[in-house]
Amino acid sequence: MSVASPQRARPGRGRLHFNRTLPFWLLLPGLLIIAAIQLYPALFTVYLSFQRIEPGTGRYIFRGLENFQRLFSTRQFIESIGHTAIFLVGYCVLAMTFAVLIAMLLRQRVKVTAFAITVIFVPWVLSDVIVGVVWRLFVVPQYGLFSPFFANPSLFPPRGISVLTTPPPPTLIPGIYFPPAPALIFLIFASAWKVLPFITLLILAALQTVPNEVLESAAMDGATAGQSFRFITLPLILPVLTVALFNLILGGINGVGMVFSLTGGGPGTATEVLSYLLYSIGFARLDFGLAAALSVVMTVINLTLVLLTLRLSQPQEER
Repeated sequence: MSVASPQRARPGRGRLHFNRTLPFWLLLPGLLIIAAIQLYPALFTVYLSFQRIEPGTGRYIFRGLENFQRLFSTRQFIESIGHTAIFLVGYCVLAMTFAVLIAMLLRQRVKVTAFAITVIFVPWVLSDVIVGVVWRLFVVPQYGLFSPFFANPSLFPPRGISVLTTPPPPTLIPGIYFPPAPALIFLIFASAWKVLPFITLLILAALQTVPNEVLESAAMDGATAGQSFRFITLPLILPVLTVALFNLILGGINGVGMVFSLTGGGPGTATEVLSYLLYSIGFARLDFGLAAALSVVMTVINLTLVLLTLRLSQPQEER
């Protein structure tokens, strides 16, 4: 006669409910912190974009879309969009191109000393303000290290240029702010130099995952180095390139420290990108309603560029 094994006691409904909701309670402190420092300011910015603060009393007065109408009707906003577009394209292309080249060299086991590696990655640990100050010292007209080079009439006819004070040349097409001022070009190079180590590190990590056997097989089949990179390496590292491009786009649109310390938006408004315009409206003019409206517009631009990048980075057969 067999003895029935004792049945395991089933947990009650309260115990089951607690087990199911335990992950939520563990995440709740972090979610509350995120809501306090990110979600609430974002929602308050949207609310503030429809308000006007009454001088003296500080009361909020609902004005509807007035702040957006004021923003879109200013020439300064239109100019800042053009400057931002030029900066973003030059910044992303320059940083991505040099990052890929440097990562490819490092992957080839090029012998680099520890000192050289340290120098390569120094910009990554510096703040935007410090980098801007250092690059500004290079081109200060009186004693800048590169000032004699830019002031040479033979290289920059007819009288040379001063990076920080020379205005932009006449535009080729009315309404299109191109070619840019020398200060904006210099700002692009400085910003790309700052972010280059981080992007290089991302791409180098992705290149390490590409199997050497596949590349060797392609070489044996007669594929050139360019063909191997285009048809093998590039599709395999495309997700990482997308992440790197995300980082560049978001940093390029929202970063203000480099513009603040390097050019201050000048000469005139030649380097006044959207982020610096936001700083000027919010902290210099104290027009918080207009600044909030510009923040909402910049959020829409950020989301649009990110979604467009996601779309373009998908393989052709998935579109």
